[in-house]
Amino acid sequence: MVSVELSYFKNKWFWSAISIYLIIGVYLLFVTYSTSFLGIKIKQEDGQWMVTDSYYKDWAKKQKISPGDIVLKIDGSHINDIQIFKYDFIIRSANDLTILKPNGDKVHVQIKPFDIPQKFYYVFVVPTIYYFLSLILSVYLYLKQKNTPLLNLLILFILTVSLAYVSIGASGILNNVGVIVNRSSMLLCPVLLIHFLRLYFDFLNIKWLFINNIKILYVLPLSVVFLSIYGITNSSTHVALSNIILGIFFLLLIIILGIMISGNFKYKIPQLKILLSSIIIPFMPFLFLYALPEVIFHKQILSADICSLFLVLIPYSFICTQLTERLFDMEYFITRLRHYFNFSFAFTIWLMIGLYWITDLSISRMTEIFFFTFLSLITLFYIKEKIDYRKRKILFSTKGDYIHRLYTTVDSIGRVVKIEDLLERFVQEVSLHLEIHHVYVLTYDFHTHAVTSTSKLKEYTQNQVDEVFIEQLRLGDIKKTAHFYVAFIHQDTNYKRILVVDHNQSIYLKEEELLWLELVLLYLNNFIENTKMVEGLLEQLKHMKAADKNQLPWLNKLLWLRFEEEKYQLAQELHDTNLQEQLHIAREMDVLVRTKNTDDLQTKLSKIHEHMLASLNDLRGYCENLKPPLLDTLGLNAALEKLIQKIHKRAEFVLVYAIDRLYLEDERLNLMIYRLFQELLNNALKHSYADTVEINLFETDDGFEINYSDNGVGCKMDDIILADSMGIRGMQERVQAFNGQFSINTNLGEGMSIRIIVNEGNTSTTYDYDICNKRHAHSTIG
Repeated sequence: MVSVELSYFKNKWFWSAISIYLIIGVYLLFVTYSTSFLGIKIKQEDGQWMVTDSYYKDWAKKQKISPGDIVLKIDGSHINDIQIFKYDFIIRSANDLTILKPNGDKVHVQIKPFDIPQKFYYVFVVPTIYYFLSLILSVYLYLKQKNTPLLNLLILFILTVSLAYVSIGASGILNNVGVIVNRSSMLLCPVLLIHFLRLYFDFLNIKWLFINNIKILYVLPLSVVFLSIYGITNSSTHVALSNIILGIFFLLLIIILGIMISGNFKYKIPQLKILLSSIIIPFMPFLFLYALPEVIFHKQILSADICSLFLVLIPYSFICTQLTERLFDMEYFITRLRHYFNFSFAFTIWLMIGLYWITDLSISRMTEIFFFTFLSLITLFYIKEKIDYRKRKILFSTKGDYIHRLYTTVDSIGRVVKIEDLLERFVQEVSLHLEIHHVYVLTYDFHTHAVTSTSKLKEYTQNQVDEVFIEQLRLGDIKKTAHFYVAFIHQDTNYKRILVVDHNQSIYLKEEELLWLELVLLYLNNFIENTKMVEGLLEQLKHMKAADKNQLPWLNKLLWLRFEEEKYQLAQELHDTNLQEQLHIAREMDVLVRTKNTDDLQTKLSKIHEHMLASLNDLRGYCENLKPPLLDTLGLNAALEKLIQKIHKRAEFVLVYAIDRLYLEDERLNLMIYRLFQELLNNALKHSYADTVEINLFETDDGFEINYSDNGVGCKMDDIILADSMGIRGMQERVQAFNGQFSINTNLGEGMSIRIIVNEGNTSTTYDYDICNKRHAHSTIG
C-alpha cells in the first residue's frame, strides 16, 4: 500500500510540473505570436520623443523610420500620456505608430506580427520548436528511465531552461507573466544546475566542493517572483531589478564554473570534463555578449534572443553525459572536440579579421557570422573525418604509409622462432624501410662488459659507441650521436641489446620514421620475451622427454582435455542461461510478428527490450569473467574492487576484505590473483553458507599472500581431495605453476580457511608433490 502511494506521488509531481509547463508555455507563445516586439530606442528633447536607434534596422528602413524622427502617437495614444517612457526609453510593442519626419511629413506605420522576419524566427519559431522538443524529451526520460533524484532534477532543469527561453518574447514587450517567468526561471536554472551537480558529485563518489544545504538557494528565484510583482506595480524599479537579477545570475554562474573547474583540477574525471565544456561553451556568448555588457555598460553586443540560442545546448549535453556515459569514450570525445575546436577557432578568427578590414559589417552581424562559421567548421571536420574513413581505400596509398610498413615489419619478424634469427630479420627490415645500409644490433654483456655486433664493422662500432652511454638507455629511447642513431631493444639479467643506425652525418630520420622505429622496437622487445619463454619451454619438454618418453604425449593429452573441459563448461553455462533467454525473446518476437492486435504492442515491445538488455548484461558478465576489462586498463586493485562490489550485491554474508597495492614485475601474477579471488568468492557464494567471509591480499618482501576464511559449513578434507570439488584443484594448480604454497584448513561445521603464498623471485621449477599429509585437518597442497 505504501509503495502504491509513493508511486502515485512520484507520478503526481511529474504530471503537475508538465501541466504548469504547458499552461505557462502556451500562454507565453500566444503572447509572443500575437504581439510584435519593435525595440525602437527613443529620447526626449524639448518635450518631444525622438528616435535614436532601432533594433530591427532592416525593418525600420523599410518602414522609413530613421534616427531623428519624432514619435507622436502609439496605438492612437499620445506618447506623453504613456507613463512607462519616464523610466524605459524603448518602444517595445505597438500595432501602429504616428511619426513626424524632419521635413514635416507625418507617417502612419501599421505593424503586424509577421512584418519582422527576424523576430518571427528568433523569438517565436525557434523557441516554439525548442519548447515542444523539451516537452517530448522530458516525457520520454520520465517514462524510459529509472525515477531517481538525479534524473528528476535533470527533467526540471530542461523544463526551466525551456520556459526561460520561451519567455524572452513576452518579457521583451513587458508582459507581466512573461517578466515574472523570465526573471524567476533565469535564477531557477543555475540553482537547479547547482543542485544537479551536488547529486552528480555523490553519484561519482567524490567530495562536494560547495555548501551542503543547497535548498537554501531556492529562496533566490522565489524572492524574484515577489520582486517582479512589486516591479510591475512600480515601473520605476524595472531597470534596477533587471540589473540586480542579471548580477545574481552572473554570481551563480561564477559559483557553478568555480565548482566545475575546481572539481576538474582536483579529481580529473572525464565526466566532469565534458560537463565543464557543456556549461562553459554555451554560456560564453550569453555572458560576454549580453549579460556583462548590459550590466556594466547598459548596452548589448548581441540581443538576449540570439545569445540564448546557445543555452539550448546545455540540457542536451547533460543528457549525453547521463545516458551515454557507457557508450562513449569521454577522453576520446574531448580530445576530438578540442582538436576540431582549435582548427575551427583559428580559421574563424582569421576570417573575421578579413571581414573587418574588407566590409563595414556591424559588430552584432560579425558575431552572428563568427558563431555560424565556427559551428559549421566543427561540423564539417566531423563529417569529413567520417567520409575520409569510408573512402580511405581511394584517398590514401600504402606507399610511404608507416602504419602499413609497421604491419608488414611485425608480420615479417613475427615468423622467426630463434632470437638470433629474430635480430637478423629485424636488422634487414629496418635497413629496407629506412633505406640505410649500415644497421646492426649490439649485444652488451653485463658480466663481462663485452660488446658484440651483428655487423662486419664490429671493431669500428665498439670504438665509436660509448659503453656508459649504452648503460643509460631505457626502453623506448632513441638517441642521436655524432655518428649513429642508438635505440634500446631489450634487456634481461644477462644482456642488453641496442640497435645502431649509422647516419654517416648525412641522413636525418623524420618524425614519422622515428615513430615507426619506436613502435617496432616495442614489438621486438615483446617478441624476444616470448621467444625466450618458448625456448625455455622447449628445453624443459626436451628434458622431460629424455627422462620419460611417455611424458610428452601425456602432457599434450592433459592440456587438450583441460582446454576441452573449459570450453564444455562455458558452452553449458551459455546454453542454460543466455541461449535460453535468447530463444525466449525470439519466440516472443515471433508471436508479435504474427499478432493482429496492436493495442498493447508498445508495452510488449518494451518488455522484450528489457529482456534483451538483461540478456546482454548476462553476456557481458561472461565476457568480463573470461577477460577482466579493468585489469589491463586500471590495474589489479580496480579489478578486485569491482569484483568485490559484484559479490556484495549477490551475497547474503558479511564480506570483510583488505587489499594492498602490489608492485609486481610479472604481470601474469595479476591475472592469477584475480582468478584466485574470483574462485574463492564464488565458492563462498555457492558452498559456504557462511555469515561472515574474510579475504585479504597482503604484500610480502618477495611477492604476496592471500588469506581466506569463512564461518560456514566447511567440509571433509577427503571430499576435497577425492572429488576435486569447489575448484580447489584449479586454484592449487595456478599457485603451483608459480611455485607457491597453497594451504587449506577445514572440517565439517568449522568453516574453512585458505592461505596462499607466492614469491615472485622463486623461478625454480619443481615437479614434486607431497601427499603424505593430505588427510590431516590442516594440510599443504602443492
